Amino acid sequence: MRKLLAASAAALALPAHAAGALEGATTKSEINPIAIAMFLVFVGLTLFITKWAAGRTKSRADFYAAGGGITGFQNGLAIAGDYMSAASFLGISALVFGSGFDGLIYSIGFLVGWPIIMFLIAERLRNLGKFTFVDVAAYRLGQTPIRTLAASSTLVVVAFYLIAQMVGAGQLIKLLFGLDYSTAVVIVGVLMVVYVTFGGMLATTWVQIIKAVLLLGGASFIAFMVMRHVGFSFDRMFTEAIAVHPKADAIMGPGALVKDPISAISLGLALMFGTAGLPHILMRFFTVKDAKEARKSVFYATGFIGYFYILTFIIGFGAIILVGSNSIYLDEKGGLLGGNNMAAVHLAHAVGGEVMLGFISAVAFATILAVVAGLTLSGAAAVSHDLYAHVFARGKVDDAKELKVSRMATLALGVVAILLGIVFEKQNVAFMVGLAFAVAASTNFPILILSMFWKGLTTRGAVIGGGLGLATAVTLTVLGPAVWVKVFGYAEPIFPYDAPGLFSMTVAFVGCWLFSVLDSSAQAAREAALFEGQLVRSQTGIGASAASSH
Repeated sequence: MRKLLAASAAALALPAHAAGALEGATTKSEINPIAIAMFLVFVGLTLFITKWAAGRTKSRADFYAAGGGITGFQNGLAIAGDYMSAASFLGISALVFGSGFDGLIYSIGFLVGWPIIMFLIAERLRNLGKFTFVDVAAYRLGQTPIRTLAASSTLVVVAFYLIAQMVGAGQLIKLLFGLDYSTAVVIVGVLMVVYVTFGGMLATTWVQIIKAVLLLGGASFIAFMVMRHVGFSFDRMFTEAIAVHPKADAIMGPGALVKDPISAISLGLALMFGTAGLPHILMRFFTVKDAKEARKSVFYATGFIGYFYILTFIIGFGAIILVGSNSIYLDEKGGLLGGNNMAAVHLAHAVGGEVMLGFISAVAFATILAVVAGLTLSGAAAVSHDLYAHVFARGKVDDAKELKVSRMATLALGVVAILLGIVFEKQNVAFMVGLAFAVAASTNFPILILSMFWKGLTTRGAVIGGGLGLATAVTLTVLGPAVWVKVFGYAEPIFPYDAPGLFSMTVAFVGCWLFSVLDSSAQAAREAALFEGQLVRSQTGIGASAASSH
């Protein structure tokens, strides 16, 4: 059972070089009744919540945004639940276990995006938008081209995120119950479709809240037991870790993970600004009643997420002390059973025995399911609200029709996610999480931030710049080490860096600026004239309850 998550960890690992495929994944596991019982309780509880939510999901506003009835605290916890993925829990603690302090680059990168969201985006987003961040980008720009590009970018982000999550979830259920992998993926897909189709945002929100509480509770217990072991002394924790770690003093300084400044900057930009462009995260700000509650959401979410990353830091160093030096968790070569991504799982067993191991196993699945539900909902919104309602129907569609399309899109996304999960079973999909962040940082974020803050942005500039950012992020990822070497098997990558963010974001912003200033059309002048009204609404919220299509 201690090897239970080995196969899923590879799929859920952090982007690029930090991930990699795991060695020693098992095909069978010991049955852990505690994990299975907790898994069944979680599924039963969330299905009951979905039934309750279904009775309250009658309109587009209910389906996309829970009717705006979520409080700031609830939404902050749900955002944290949406954001604290299994990649964070397993991956970051694994990076700290292997590289010490340098493993925190991902924690810091993921976390520093939140002040940007709090101070620059959350309030304006809530005041200008209605259901998706694309509403904001299309507020004064051309509806059809902007929504088409932004919805396409959203679907790319959702697809790559979903593949990684579905593969990981399928492996986890396969090992937990001894089921066939394809059957396991179908089970995950069906649960995901049920949550979103019937319960909409309300059910998804409560799934994420429950998952966040479970994950924070489990991680807090593990971290507490680690600190108890070292007498609640960080100095003693570091001293003991140095004494048993193969890299000794190297774990207390930089350079063990990211080797050069360009890689560090590019990775940091992708993590920081990718967070501010993730569609399933941005969509959550429309679930609260006003901009004040939106700011509260980010405040609470930042607190929960920051606390969680502190826990992963303690868990990583705790694993060095309690797992890395314990032979029962090591293979014959001295490496960790199942690879470094198993560090947190082994530590759960070390401090809490089979009960804690079963709990963490069930929480890992809850973590995946919550993220998958949020992704599916944002993808369905992109198809029904942005593409169908505003591009194909030109805004002439009623609530019932759009809601029907939303549910059809959810079902279609579920089928696609299941098929992709099965197709990519044997592939190293770790790079897909990194690509999702790179696309979000290079397409969604530039269009969103420039549309809110720069009067000169035009439809032509946004579409060409965003399109170039999307193409550059995908192309450089394919040509980089994560795909060109690890997937295609070539000896050397054409593009030498794992994270393309520095380059793709530069292309996107320069493209948006250049093609906007070169645009002297009458449409560009009309769009500039609308900026003052947009600015007033974004800062005051006057008219925020109305639809944002013009």
